[in-house]
Amino acid sequence: MSALIDPEDIAHEEDLVWLENTDDLDYVRQSLDRVSTRRRQPPYHRDGRLVGYATLTKNAKPSRASGTFLRRVFWLAPHDRDQDPDGLYATGAPSEAVDPRTLAPTVKGYKTERSEGGPASDAMREMGIELPKV
Repeated sequence: MSALIDPEDIAHEEDLVWLENTDDLDYVRQSLDRVSTRRRQPPYHRDGRLVGYATLTKNAKPSRASGTFLRRVFWLAPHDRDQDPDGLYATGAPSEAVDPRTLAPTVKGYKTERSEGGPASDAMREMGIELPKV
């Protein structure tokens, strides 16, 4: 989940590589994967599609146990809003979803009104919770 990404885990990011234009995507899912390289496109083994990934600096150290690197990948599932606008995520978003406009190397990103599928609900407004509009 996005909220569980530790800033230390992404401290050695150098760049974010987008395989698709994210301008029309309300959100992308982000996960940390263990991969064998710092820079090459990581393998993708989920349903859906790989949208982007992070590359690491030369200073990034591999795990002593496995020799692999922890890198962020950005992806979408077949039932996400971009493919199924009236489906499960017509409003709301998966827990690991963030607005791609809020992402940068070493910045984990966050949800916005856009990524959540619209303006805040009445309940959120009553509680004084506001998401950024980005």
